[in-house]
Amino acid sequence: QVQLVESGGGLVQAGGSLRLSCAASGSIFTVAGMGWFRQAPGRERWFVAGITWLGGTKYYAESVKDRFTISRDIAKNTVFLQMNSLKPEDTALYYCAARTHGSGYYNSTREPDFGSWGQGTQVTVSS
Repeated sequence: QVQLVESGGGLVQAGGSLRLSCAASGSIFTVAGMGWFRQAPGRERWFVAGITWLGGTKYYAESVKDRFTISRDIAKNTVFLQMNSLKPEDTALYYCAARTHGSGYYNSTREPDFGSWGQGTQVTVSS
């Protein structure tokens, strides 16, 4: 099992930036990739960005790819999501998730492929 703890959320004005962190612990050797998802009030949770754990291959949802950057620090077992040029529509609860070896493709965006989830960190962007 992999345990995940997110941090870094908060309230920011439109156009501002935030950096989310996700600290992983437990069976890190099982992790093949990490992802960030978000869920706005009254809406389904959906994929934002992902990264393969060892190779560092990154992939993004179309709506954020020019503004958000995902990265990881293997030595610290931590994944980051740098969010720039934030918009009010980016307001959501942001979740970190881990995908283990054998679960989905390297660039999976499917929730079922991610077996471990954090509790989420709230990001609110004011207009």
